[in-house]
Amino acid sequence: MDTRPPLIVIGAGLAGWTAVREFRKHDRSTPVIVVTADDGDFYAKPSLSNAFAQGKAPAQLISTPAARMVESLQVTLLQRTRVQRIDAAAQSVATSQGRFSYGQLVLATGAQPIRVPLTGDAANEVLSVNHLDDFAQLHARLQRPSRVLVMGAGLIGCEFANDLAIAGHEVTVVDPSPRAIAALLPTEASHALHDALRPLGVRFVFGRSVQSLERHGSGLRARLSAAPANAHHGEGFDAADALVTADLVLSAVGLRADTTLAQTADIVCDRGILVDAHLRTSRPAIFALGDNAQYGSVGASAGGRTLPYVMPIMNAARVLGPVLAGVASPPLRFPLMPVTIKTPALPLVVAPAAPGTQGEWSQPEPGLWRFTDAAGAVRGFALAGAQTARRMEQAQLISA
Repeated sequence: MDTRPPLIVIGAGLAGWTAVREFRKHDRSTPVIVVTADDGDFYAKPSLSNAFAQGKAPAQLISTPAARMVESLQVTLLQRTRVQRIDAAAQSVATSQGRFSYGQLVLATGAQPIRVPLTGDAANEVLSVNHLDDFAQLHARLQRPSRVLVMGAGLIGCEFANDLAIAGHEVTVVDPSPRAIAALLPTEASHALHDALRPLGVRFVFGRSVQSLERHGSGLRARLSAAPANAHHGEGFDAADALVTADLVLSAVGLRADTTLAQTADIVCDRGILVDAHLRTSRPAIFALGDNAQYGSVGASAGGRTLPYVMPIMNAARVLGPVLAGVASPPLRFPLMPVTIKTPALPLVVAPAAPGTQGEWSQPEPGLWRFTDAAGAVRGFALAGAQTARRMEQAQLISA
């Protein structure tokens, strides 16, 4: 029997499983325990926002069942298990299945949906989709054409709007911003996305937010905030009427790094769990990666950002795997990582400039935008439609 303290990984999403996979490339013998609040099945989280149009049920999104992950990676999987506390001094974790000691600990707890405070007797009926279990609940509720109110016109909100509209649902999107995916896209690209989604029946209401949600007959009724004078209202929406009726309300207003567990161990956190260029936290033998991590706090090139996308996870895991195995690893350096926005009505790829970069967007060609700094250097780009095939070409302009 192996008496070495195990590597414990908390979280069985892409970050957790990929960290284990990268570790096993260097160490096949150290015991590994993966603790997860769900079943631990491996699936691509981005597929949750385009499954309806493809007619996929929750079970069909699983690419590798948990049992196969356990077998191939030789781990002990604690399913449907809650971690209550980390004792960093004793190097142990307290869980709903008991206390476990660790030699090293990886926090891959992800992020949690931001909850907008609402009033009304149906405020607790708002759904969010952040895991496969959440999607299963949404899927069960939308077995027939329904009116869906989406809170948030960011990347995930627009992906769900497109997906649900293709699947035959009537979609209204409400957002306090002036346009869709405003944090990533140039203005003209946002407008192009609006124009592409409207023929599918998607209505946008900008400059407003949902304030209350009441039961209304067999459905729901949302009351919106007052509209500023210059707000844009979606087709078919009466600006004088601050009410939207729906059968279901889906919140997609964003995610917040889950640092709750890290704080029980007095790990230093900001917007996320602070990690250095080798994914170490402020406590010995504890590491973090994924949506809960704030990269770049000590030397990595992300500039102290949380990066809730797939490619940052893959890059971080490739650094962390050998570190956990005691093998020399170069510091974490993120390459250019364009973001694919899954809106089939208008496919989009965007590589935003680093936060704080001064400059402006220009559109040299239809469907192509470049962000240039004061010196004229290209620092980012956005591509729409057929132009998305040019992502590598545009990426080379930035790296040059």
